[in-house]
Amino acid sequence: MRMHAHPVLSLTWRTVVATVGLIVLLAGLVMCVAPGPGVAGIILGLAILATEFAWARGLLRYARSWAHRAKERAVQKARQHRREHDHSASALRPAPDSD
Repeated sequence: MRMHAHPVLSLTWRTVVATVGLIVLLAGLVMCVAPGPGVAGIILGLAILATEFAWARGLLRYARSWAHRAKERAVQKARQHRREHDHSASALRPAPDSD
């Protein structure tokens, strides 16, 4: 709080936060097309920016909800795939002998 009371320190701090946040955010965007945890980088960059900027808090809220929905869809699809695989595997197994 004391730092935000001084105009020069406040501006310097906001500039450092903006620079670090944007670098992490851009790295996350690059990792979306290159190998790496792109979504995690984007969310981390937005989280850094959200400590000082209200617009980033709104984007972070949206990104978190998007990531949560994507995770739920992936889990649901994995369960469906597992059920289909189990069903097709059981159809291929020979019936047990009843002697």
